[in-house]
Parts: sequence; structure tokens; C-alpha cells
Amino acid sequence: MENKIIPYGRQDITEEDINAVIETLQSDFLTQGPKVKEFEEKFAKSVDAKYAIAVNNATAGLHISVMALGLRKGDRIITTPITFAASANCARYVGAEVWFADIDRDTYLLSLDKTRELIESKPKGFFKGIIPVDFGGLPVNLEAFKKLADDHGLWILEDACHAPGGYFLDSKNQKQFCGNGVYADAAVFSFHPVKHIACGEGGMITTNSEEIYRKLLLLRSHGITKENMVENHGGWFYEMQTLGFNYRITDFQAALGISQLARNNKGVVKRNEIAQQYKEAFKSKFKFQVLPDNSLNAHHLFIIEVEDRKGLYDYLHANKIYAQIHYIPVHQLPYYKNIGYSDVNLSNSEDYYSKCISLPMYPTLTAEEQNFVIKKTLEFLHD
Repeated sequence: MENKIIPYGRQDITEEDINAVIETLQSDFLTQGPKVKEFEEKFAKSVDAKYAIAVNNATAGLHISVMALGLRKGDRIITTPITFAASANCARYVGAEVWFADIDRDTYLLSLDKTRELIESKPKGFFKGIIPVDFGGLPVNLEAFKKLADDHGLWILEDACHAPGGYFLDSKNQKQFCGNGVYADAAVFSFHPVKHIACGEGGMITTNSEEIYRKLLLLRSHGITKENMVENHGGWFYEMQTLGFNYRITDFQAALGISQLARNNKGVVKRNEIAQQYKEAFKSKFKFQVLPDNSLNAHHLFIIEVEDRKGLYDYLHANKIYAQIHYIPVHQLPYYKNIGYSDVNLSNSEDYYSKCISLPMYPTLTAEEQNFVIKKTLEFLHD
């Protein structure tokens, strides 16, 4: 183990995955073919959503989702600072303002109370929407956020990039999968190699709204449709109805996604087994993300907090354990500081960031590898 590299996350590509891609590469369609639609339908079913739209990456998905929800220049949204920058950047792409609410110090998720305080500190209509993030794989309780949003006329765009397969039980004891569209207007998933479903790059948007779905289809592909063909035009006819983008995913990526999706439930079970081993080893030694009752964390990440975070990071890397930090708070990134966020008071997020470190978490992590990670982490603690 001393010479083996252990990353914080990695893809698992099987022979079935490879064969699925080869079969598609040998077919008639490399893009805009039947595999994309098949992937969308199977993904929608996996999260209990009505519609799914595959895109070339989750950032593109976030971008066209806020457009489909009507976000415009000068509008304002609320999101968490503990996320990848794309969760906030999507609003900036359309000229909207980003306002950050602090996190809950135990779950690391966007705080409902802090979000309510921020909304109620401004006149009604000041904000247009909320972008909560299922950080680390832990589902946000969107039922509670939905009530808050409805009270103030706001939409919800769920950033579920970390959480395919995660769920919470609502007040009716019904299982609400991340991205199922019951309490959010739309949701976005990622298929980056370190995520649950690896397509190289790729993303998926889910929604239960046919209106939003139709808008997303246009925005994904140049704003072009062939639906309104008239009798005196041939099969070449199309209309560009709005200014859209080329955010399409390929068929061979979709084929890989279909194969990976079939293993996701088993992967989430394995991720939770790994998380439980970490919790048992680190109980009373490190703080880690709290799991609320009646929730399933899909565990894209397993994060611990340590006072000497830089010391542990360096020690693990010296032992070829490539732990990572998730994330530098978005409001502390130079771009956001330069446009007026340098004096924002988000003490929970900043305290979390000063201590957080993500340990290796992926279904193919072996018991031997995990024990080595635990051993080296505890060695550092006791030095």
C-alpha cells in the first residue's frame, strides 16, 4: 500500500461499459441519436421524474435551467457558498446577482433559517429563486425550502450533482429522490469522472414541468425546432425560435451513462458502507457531516474536519493518499470578491472551510485501501 496512489474519487469503467460505447461507435449515430433519448428516459425513471434532458455538462445544465426558469439581468438568486463555483456562475451568465446564505454547521447544507432571514430582510420580489445544493451527496430537505419559496414567490433549482440515488422522507413519509421534481422546479446532475455516473463529461436536467422541459429542449440545441413544419416545406425545414446553445451530449457518452446508471444503486450502497467504516473509525475523533433522520446520503464525498487541515493534507499526500478540499467558499474566490462579495459575513462557511478535507470515497475503494487511509489519518492525529 505504501506505493499505491489512492485518489479522493475515481471512475469505474467495466467491460460492459466499454462494449456499450463500442457498439454505439459502430452504429449509425454518434450524436443526436437514439441512445440520448434512452439515457434520458432511464435516468428520469431512476429518480422518479417526468422529464430528463441530457446535456454536455452540468454547468451547461445549470445555465439553461436558470434561463428556462426566467432568470434575467438584474434579477437575484440565493445559493450556498460551499459548492463548486458553477452553482453560482449560472446566474452570472445571464447577468443576475448571486446572494449567499450561510450553511448549517452540522449538515454543511444551505441553511433554511439563514435563507429565510436573507429573504425576509428584503422587500417581496427582491429575489427570484433559490439554488440549494445536495452537498457531498446529502439531500436538502426541499419540502421545507418549497414552503419558504412558495411564501415568497420563488422558484427552486436543485443542484443534485453530488447526489443521484440520495433521498429524504417528507412529512407524508414518502421517499423523495434527489431530482424527482416534487419540490424543486428543476434539478441538475453531473457525469464528471469522479461522480457516481461517469460519462467523461455530461449532465442531466430533470423536471416535472412540461413547459420547462420544452424550453430546455430549445435552449440545448441552438433554439431550433422542427415541430412546426408546414405542408409546403420538406424534411429540411426548421425554425430558430430563441437564441440557444449547442449543449448536446453525444450518443456514445449516453451509452456509457446508461451502462453506469444500471450500477448506481449498488454504488450508493457501497459508498454508504465505506462511509460507515469511516464513521466508526473516526467517531469522537473528528467532526463529519451529520446525517438527518430519514435521509440517505449518496456520498459523493466523505468529509472530516481537522484543526491542522493543511498538515493532514500534506501528510496524506506524502503517503500517496490524494485527499481533496471541497470547497473554497465561492464568495472568497477572486472573481466574486472583485464584484463586491469581499465583506460578506458567512462565518459558518468560512469556519467549515478552514477545517474540511475529503477522504477517498468511491465504490471500488478496497477494504485494504480504506484501512490504509484510516491508519494514516489517525497516525497524523496522534503524532
